[in-house]
Amino acid sequence: MGVRALSLVLLLFALAACRSTAGEQRTLQGPTALEIWTAGVILRTGREPTFDERYQWDSQMERRISTYLSAHPEISNSPEVSNFTFLRQVAVGMSKEQVQLLLGLPVGAATDPAEIEKLARAYWPLIKEGQVTEAWVYPLGWRLYFSGPRVVDITQYLERL
Repeated sequence: MGVRALSLVLLLFALAACRSTAGEQRTLQGPTALEIWTAGVILRTGREPTFDERYQWDSQMERRISTYLSAHPEISNSPEVSNFTFLRQVAVGMSKEQVQLLLGLPVGAATDPAEIEKLARAYWPLIKEGQVTEAWVYPLGWRLYFSGPRVVDITQYLERL
């Protein structure tokens, strides 16, 4: 079985699992930069990124993270730096600047409490305790909630097929 065929089979299993599992989650760690970038490539081109595209993206991401850490040496020693540098995964406590560096600009944003409540869905009673002032929306159903400049909550909602 070729790599493409295996990828297709795994994708079908993942889609079947998504269909049969709950579509909502609240978590401390959100999407990875690779996950969001790959979803964007698939949405734009209808195919997965090539090896060369992935290599180029990876090199650019490494440079951006290195430049950011050079400009912010205080972050280099924080315990959460591994999420940012190695996993390239958004987590509660990260700044808006770090999120944008990893994931790019959101596909949507809300500052109105009623709109944020709609995005938070069933988790709103818990999320509003974090004094949420803004929510950003990313592909694959990810929503990041901010209190001022920091991520205070993360949810994901996937529509059932």
